[in-house]
Amino acid sequence: MASNNSSMNQTKFVHQNSTNNEQNATLEIIESNEFDYSKRSQWLRAAVLGANDGLVSTASLMMGVGAVKQDIKAMILSGFAGLVAGACSMAIGEFVSVYSQLDIEIAQLKREKNIERGDNIEEEDVIEKESLPNPLQAAAASALAFSIGAMVPLLAASFIKGYKVRVGVVLGAVSFALVVFGWLGAVLGKAPILKSCLRVLLGGWVAMAITFGLTKLIGSSGL
Repeated sequence: MASNNSSMNQTKFVHQNSTNNEQNATLEIIESNEFDYSKRSQWLRAAVLGANDGLVSTASLMMGVGAVKQDIKAMILSGFAGLVAGACSMAIGEFVSVYSQLDIEIAQLKREKNIERGDNIEEEDVIEKESLPNPLQAAAASALAFSIGAMVPLLAASFIKGYKVRVGVVLGAVSFALVVFGWLGAVLGKAPILKSCLRVLLGGWVAMAITFGLTKLIGSSGL
């Protein structure tokens, strides 16, 4: 009888351990997933914002120039200039920002290592052993994302000579791309899709409308 009770207790103990292990494994999976999304947020934000900036700023620039000068060459040149200037600006800004972050993280890691080991740690050793942001990669990614977004209105307007049709096609292509960027950011970031799409779409419309309206006003005043 005692052996039966001992066997039953062992079975319960094993079952409890198994249950606890399963629960711990589930918690680890959940925590791992949450950590993955938090790590993803930085590059996701840079990529989506970069593409959205390229799309909206270039389209707004083309619409603004088109408000006072309706020929296709003026719109294309203004859009191309916006693409190059914006991509360079994004790359330089991201490089400077990430490099500043890199300097701060290296300094913090060196302080932590010195406290733990009581000796001096070379900067190269810290960089090799720790996962740190890369300024060049961040700059290239930002420039590329901006350029991809900026190509949408440029390609939409490149082969249409009629002014009204060209403006309509650009507006339609940009609106579609805004919805796609909003959807992509929501899906990858596990955010509400409809709210994200509407926010990005309305923001782009407002930017283009303000640029078009103010440029039209200034152009009609003869300045």
